[in-house]
Amino acid sequence: MLRRLALAAPLILALPAVAQEAAPAADDAVTTYTLDNGLELVVIEDHRAPVVTQMLWYRVGSADEPQGATGAAHFLEHLLFKATDDLAAGEFSATVAANGGSDNAFTSTDYTAYFQRVAADRLPLMMAMEAERMNDLRLTDADIETERQVIVEERNQRTESNPGALAREQMNAAQYLNHPYGAPVIGWMHEIEELGHDEVRAVYDAYYAPGNATLVVAGDVEPAAVLALAEEHYGAMPAEEGLPERARPQEPPQRAARRLSYEDPRVSQPYLLRGYLAPERDSGDQREAAALTVLAEILGGSSFTSVLAEELVFEREIALNAGAGYDGMSLDDTTFTLSVLPKPGTGLDEAEEALDAALAAFLEAGPTEEQMDRVRTRLRAAEIYARDSVEGLARRYGAALSQGLTVEDVAEWPELLQSVTAEEVVEAGRALFDPDRSVTMTVTPEEEASR
Repeated sequence: MLRRLALAAPLILALPAVAQEAAPAADDAVTTYTLDNGLELVVIEDHRAPVVTQMLWYRVGSADEPQGATGAAHFLEHLLFKATDDLAAGEFSATVAANGGSDNAFTSTDYTAYFQRVAADRLPLMMAMEAERMNDLRLTDADIETERQVIVEERNQRTESNPGALAREQMNAAQYLNHPYGAPVIGWMHEIEELGHDEVRAVYDAYYAPGNATLVVAGDVEPAAVLALAEEHYGAMPAEEGLPERARPQEPPQRAARRLSYEDPRVSQPYLLRGYLAPERDSGDQREAAALTVLAEILGGSSFTSVLAEELVFEREIALNAGAGYDGMSLDDTTFTLSVLPKPGTGLDEAEEALDAALAAFLEAGPTEEQMDRVRTRLRAAEIYARDSVEGLARRYGAALSQGLTVEDVAEWPELLQSVTAEEVVEAGRALFDPDRSVTMTVTPEEEASR
């Protein structure tokens, strides 16, 4: 029984095993293996503290759910903390806490991940428990009904009670004409309320398998010892045939700009959002995404020195804030967003005209070398700071491998960002800012909705 291991003496990380495939990444602190059953293993060494983070990533997210069952992947994430064949409901997290650690999980459009952070000598116990719930979850109708109410309340708190979240949800739905990225990760309320055992079990049975997972172990560990543990706890599971392909509905050509007006009396200050459908980072082909990353930083990465801040906030003094954002970490097309929060007394029409003028002027003149150097420095500093977090590194590699990238892609990304040229930034911007691939939304109180 796993529960007997909860407070056991530390186990020795020296079990014999042979790697089926070993491929050091460009960074010598990262080592990868693939087990016979298809489980991908990534080991990130960091010996500064005697702690370790284990993260298990499944290549299933909200965009992989059956039609009409939005929220099923997130629902299943909650249920994995219930009972298994050898663990009582709640025992998993209680055991982690009893061993001085912390644990949690999260669901995105493209993956579901579970993690624990514990003393390094407790890694064998974490692996034993995580492997247990990969194949031996018990799903009872009582647990499903209880957890549904928890998720309904979570949606009420995070979305229904937040006008900004509701507005972004509507904008996202308009951005994607056909792709399931248009649905919220937590699910639409009316479908959450109808989810049952069959829908959730279908996701578990189809996707929760070693051949559909990436195990990332980061911290005070040795790669060979981690491989031996992974072979012991995960390697015994048979490979599963017939894993579903990630064949999602794709976007048709978008041929018309879309405009939305979201009205809510809880909105304190009107603002404008605009999103453009944008390419994601693809394995071996990340250069355009790198240029878009730099473009977002130049346009809106700083509240003081970015193009939109300088033009709309400080020079024309018509906005309190203006920004841009882009995240290329996505399996399919992602979005590039712009935002303007006008000063009181400035209309949204005027703010939008000023935004368009600033974008046109930037694309005409291109970024200055000073702007490029500033962004390169900021991105380089962010990379250095990011390496201070072992958990952050584990997330970086786990997300990348769950979204079609490789360890090598992750390793080359920082230098790729540094090599982006001003010409590439302008070229990426001109291709991006196609009105037909855009959604513009105004968010206002009801009494100001007419603009």
